[in-house]
Amino acid sequence: MTRRRKRADPRSRLSGVRHAARWALAAALALTGSGHLSWGRRGFRITVPDWATRVLRMDKDAIVVASGVVELLLAAALLMLPRERARVGWAVAAFFVAVLPGNVHQWRTRRSAPLLDTDGRRLGRLFLQPLLVVWALWSTAAPEGRRRG
Repeated sequence: MTRRRKRADPRSRLSGVRHAARWALAAALALTGSGHLSWGRRGFRITVPDWATRVLRMDKDAIVVASGVVELLLAAALLMLPRERARVGWAVAAFFVAVLPGNVHQWRTRRSAPLLDTDGRRLGRLFLQPLLVVWALWSTAAPEGRRRG
């Protein structure tokens, strides 16, 4: 008597990959958020454009601290609010869009920061931003069978 192997449901495999991607995204946000509040604080101030201090009515350090706190909150929300997963995904994606001007500013001014110490790396960081948006949206999308119509 031979036993047939059950094929894994591709949806459950995809769900597992999304779950892992969501955890990795939360870890990346937590690491970066921690950096905003500690070891990387000075380097992150370099990315804040002068106009942002006028628009937000905050100094560069306060903007860095606030964005670090937001990153930590988003990381926690990704893991602790499963029923709000899609909304949190959109919030993370919006955050990545919101910080893009800082990345453009850093590239245009050619200011170095930890891990972004060459023009090529700063330019590469700009191309990473859309991938982060896609990562946030894809990893938090509802499984096919549970999407609301």
